[in-house]
Amino acid sequence: MAKLSLRDHVLPEEFLEAERRGAQRAELMVQIDYSTVDEIFSEFTRDINEGGLFIETDKPSPVGTEIALYFNLPGSGGGIETTGRVVRTTDGSSGIPSGMGVEFDELTGSSRAKIDTLVRELRTLGRRH
Repeated sequence: MAKLSLRDHVLPEEFLEAERRGAQRAELMVQIDYSTVDEIFSEFTRDINEGGLFIETDKPSPVGTEIALYFNLPGSGGGIETTGRVVRTTDGSSGIPSGMGVEFDELTGSSRAKIDTLVRELRTLGRRH
């Protein structure tokens, strides 16, 4: 019997991203303010999950950049303030909007619960449509 190895096969990038992500993201567009050591930005998210989010921007920060994040989730009754690290960038050429994927460094228990609740609600709504 032959052994199969993933190294012998080319997997679609979407599959690889989903595997790295660990949790499926829910589409969500909210304004997000974020800053690097040098600059402050205000953009919009494209999607979010318990581990991170994607920020649409024409000027993504380089992979590895530490950023401070602040955003409000619909119905959450307050803002979320945390830090994260850029883990991937896109330039818009592959059909995915230009931007950057950010992984949260740490969230407070209440912030994680707010995100988790919203993501579950959005996924439930998505399955109904």
